[in-house]
Amino acid sequence: MGPMLPGKPLAALTRCSLPSNVKTTTTLRFTSTLQAHAQAQAQTQSKTISNASLPPLAVVPTRILLRSLLVATISSKKYLLIPALSLMSFLSKPGRNWLCDVDRNPILHGILKKTFYEQFCAGENGAECRSTIKELKDMGFRGVILTYAKETVFDHSTGSSHGLGIAEIKSENGDVSVDAVVQKCPSIEAWRDGTLKTIDMTEEEDYLAVKLTGAGLKVTDAFSVGDLPPQQMIDALDEICSKAKSRRVRILVDAESQHFQKGIARITVDLMRKYNRDGIATIYNTYQAYLKSTPTTLANHLAAAYDDGFTLGLKVVRGAYIASDERSLIHDTKQETDDAYNMIAQGALKKNIGEFGDKGSRPFPSVNLFLASHNKESVVNAHNLHKQRTRSGLPTVPVRFAQLHGMSDEVSFSLLGMNDGDGSPEVYKCSTWGGLGECLAYLLRRAIENRDAVLRTDSEYQALKSETFRRCKSVFSLSPSS
Repeated sequence: MGPMLPGKPLAALTRCSLPSNVKTTTTLRFTSTLQAHAQAQAQTQSKTISNASLPPLAVVPTRILLRSLLVATISSKKYLLIPALSLMSFLSKPGRNWLCDVDRNPILHGILKKTFYEQFCAGENGAECRSTIKELKDMGFRGVILTYAKETVFDHSTGSSHGLGIAEIKSENGDVSVDAVVQKCPSIEAWRDGTLKTIDMTEEEDYLAVKLTGAGLKVTDAFSVGDLPPQQMIDALDEICSKAKSRRVRILVDAESQHFQKGIARITVDLMRKYNRDGIATIYNTYQAYLKSTPTTLANHLAAAYDDGFTLGLKVVRGAYIASDERSLIHDTKQETDDAYNMIAQGALKKNIGEFGDKGSRPFPSVNLFLASHNKESVVNAHNLHKQRTRSGLPTVPVRFAQLHGMSDEVSFSLLGMNDGDGSPEVYKCSTWGGLGECLAYLLRRAIENRDAVLRTDSEYQALKSETFRRCKSVFSLSPSS
């Protein structure tokens, strides 16, 4: 229905004088429009009531439900998960022969793509990614977080770095030549090109997640000693951030191996200082709650945001590199990690963290919060706290939520079901794109996360099994039409 006249109540509109030759027609058209609008509202309310009585997973397409059930069955059973982890770890190592190369062996590629890859990844090209994004948004998600798969992982136990899909400069004898004379580093250029392509796949209010180590050896060498990356990388980041900001796409800089994290955090704060100047965070840094050092790091970044007058983009995760990072850097128990996560999330929502806020000695800076978590209790409590403070007129910060594509759908759809008409909570799904070989390191981490969260995956498995049984029962219980 078109906009109402300013200051005119609905009843007054029907009394407006009209030319005699259009009065009857216009009145009928106006009445029919009102009736159509009322009918649409009634249908929407009926649909909402109907959906409210269904379980959260009822909106998942059957094809995705069955694939999720297969993956959850493997993830929740140790006797299936452990061999699957060993196989994926073996396949992710570089230099495999044709038989064990997922990009060259079509049978192996087909099996992995139709199971684990499509469960957790968006696609191998733009067309596949756009199809996945549309499917996720059709299920009710506010948007997507899309990331390019290339990265470098540092294994603390072996002291070695392992990159997938990263171009290298090689000399004639095949050795990596760091000192090769080239105008531009091909690794940085390939990462820049792939990241710009990722932005083109997104829409307004979507997010781009970036793994800076995907830019290769020159960048990771700088990050490993806490330095800024080469100027070519800084120029690429400026181009990427400018394009994202112009399209109203936001950037989440992923946390990575601790061997590189100091340098990653340094360049990310510089980018926030430059691009988060209008009260909205275009750039977010990622804070891993399982690290003992995170409260100190966050305090330093809150101070920088306040002193330099920029908005801190605060993305909170529990952490995903427990298999490769130095164990002494990580909390001793899961409960300590949970407590740290909830302290940061609820502290930000209350605008009180450490010395910042009305309970501290310094004012709380401008913050935009993004909570990425598969822990239902954490995200539900955070949403309830945010809603309570908003309704009571208490100070709080903007917040959005996300779960990984293919994981914790029951949590995601439960959050979506808490929307009571005010548009919150805003829930996103985070997905990775790239070739199957490029995504193996990512897929392996997802499998390890499932191994380390047996209770959650068993809960997911039971929820998926119940929904599958419900659908089968509804099909077979249908009576023939008379």
